[in-house]
Amino acid sequence: MGSRIRGKERLQALHAQGDLRAAASDQGNAERPHRRSRRRAFRHRAWCDYAGARIERDAIAITWDAGSAEKTGFKHFMLKEIFEQPTVIKETLAGRIDEDHDVQLGGELNIDEIVLRAMTKISITGCGTAYHAGMVGMYLMRALCKLPVEMELASEFRYGDRYMDARTLTIAMSQSGETADTTEAVKIAKEEGAPIIGICNVVGSHLSRMADATLYTRGGPEISVAATKTYVSQSIASVLLALYLARIRKSAPAERLREIAEGTKLLPAAIDVVLNTSDEVKKVAKKIRRARSALFLGRYVNFPTALEGALKLKEISYIHAEGYAAGEMKHGPIALLDPKTPVVGIVTEGRVREKILSNIAESKAREAPIVLVANHGDDEAAALADYVLWVPRVEELLSPIVNVIPLQLLAYHIADIEGKDVDQPRNLAKTVTVE
Repeated sequence: MGSRIRGKERLQALHAQGDLRAAASDQGNAERPHRRSRRRAFRHRAWCDYAGARIERDAIAITWDAGSAEKTGFKHFMLKEIFEQPTVIKETLAGRIDEDHDVQLGGELNIDEIVLRAMTKISITGCGTAYHAGMVGMYLMRALCKLPVEMELASEFRYGDRYMDARTLTIAMSQSGETADTTEAVKIAKEEGAPIIGICNVVGSHLSRMADATLYTRGGPEISVAATKTYVSQSIASVLLALYLARIRKSAPAERLREIAEGTKLLPAAIDVVLNTSDEVKKVAKKIRRARSALFLGRYVNFPTALEGALKLKEISYIHAEGYAAGEMKHGPIALLDPKTPVVGIVTEGRVREKILSNIAESKAREAPIVLVANHGDDEAAALADYVLWVPRVEELLSPIVNVIPLQLLAYHIADIEGKDVDQPRNLAKTVTVE
């Protein structure tokens, strides 16, 4: 107490002498707590490694704002993120297709074109939804790059025998860039000398630091555990990479590549059309929400669409669902069909349409409820189906990006009607950082 009184007397004396600067300094010292109880602010002055050596870090600008991590009037983050997909596609495409409709990625991919031209094989890996997006890229790369393209789950990639070298381009897909199985697969590929291209959404992620080059999807934050907009943005990024590789390798006619590139710019409008049918999709959801199981069928480029549709349904509604290549239905899944097991088929225009319609007819003969994703005006599909989810016609190689939208909506509405926790389904995490 005595020291406080003496301090107060000193301040009064300094004021009386007109020494305001010293008084202010003394007052500031008097108001501070004792040094032992003071909490000191920690300031990062430098990054260092374990040996104490300084590490230089570049500042990275984050382009999304806090509003993108809010529901903004939607009931769930998942529904908001489904409706964001037209904008996300525009962001993923921005600055990557020139006015002549040629894909330009040279400024982003730090791998010399000479190296990419010398590739003899492509290996794609990922987990879950990222794996399905990689499959979309696989079909395009096989069609356009004229190279053998392998597709393998990252969790299996790690333990199988590898046949790869410096001429095997490895493409790793991960929304977060932190998926443990995927980053471990990349580590193995790097040990074999393979060049790595990462496709991910998070700047500065583990994958982006490991890869020789990274193609960012620019999807913004995705809060819902069930991936929707990041699936579409990863698929678009895969398309861009396929077109770029085909152009620099001259493995496909330039006009054909430009035609597909131009088609990507039509996708946001096509998806808007599908989003406007959300209420109609909800009516279908009410009809099949009590299903005990569901079978999703697709062929060729829409096989991954079937896989992704089934994954979304099981993730958030807890209804058992399987995605199958439609031609495999007769090798087992057909035994499951009955009136309580709906079949969801993707029958949009393309080289395999007649084949899959035949598979759907077989399913209908087993009294399974039929839900079809079909192009507007397809009377043949409408005649087979109990319910139709209509979508616009687009380039066949790009159709998975449009055809998945009604399946996302279907899964969402079923889960919502059933009162499930749509954004935080049980037992699941947004980023899987363990094996």
